[in-house]
Amino acid sequence: MARASDALVAPRVSPPDLPPRLDDARPARGADLLASRLDLGGTVDLAHSSLEQCTIDADADAVDLTGATLIDVEIADARIASLRLRDASLRRVCIRGGRIGTLDLSGARIDELELRGVRIDYLNLGGAKAADVEVTDCGIRTLDMPQAELTRVRFADTRTDEVDPRGLRAGHVDLRGLDAGAFLDANSLRGTTLSSFQVQQLASVLAASIGILVID
Repeated sequence: MARASDALVAPRVSPPDLPPRLDDARPARGADLLASRLDLGGTVDLAHSSLEQCTIDADADAVDLTGATLIDVEIADARIASLRLRDASLRRVCIRGGRIGTLDLSGARIDELELRGVRIDYLNLGGAKAADVEVTDCGIRTLDMPQAELTRVRFADTRTDEVDPRGLRAGHVDLRGLDAGAFLDANSLRGTTLSSFQVQQLASVLAASIGILVID
């Protein structure tokens, strides 16, 4: 019988396909942008926009991409207090470096997303449907993913204080590279892969969930 680690399927993540030349563009709600470079500051409304083959630089208080479509987009070294991607559609998106206060991906539909070297205070994946996600060398204070559907997701060299996985539906989700201070609901980790050390840390929580009283 194959071991769980042998059965894991790694995420298939490729970098955004960006053209050699990008034109500067102005952000606007409902904008339709192709091969553009955006330099964002203050409060920006890009809700329900379409961004294809674009790069984003930002030192901003809030960037609203609610309901937007992002295809082949790179966000590099950004400093954003609130980045809202609620109910957005993402395909081949890379966020690398920088600092984000709140990254709201709740209800998003995600196909190929890479988070690399980002510091995030609050990452919300609640209700998201995500496939092929790679999270590497990130610091995430709070990671929420209640009712999320995650497929082929891997964490590597990433730290978080707290994870809320309640109602998570997971397939090929590799949490071995996630150093988590606490999981709020160990029962919801069905379908994920953990290291033996992580399982030892969760032993008392798992025992309590099936009615076992542990006393030393």
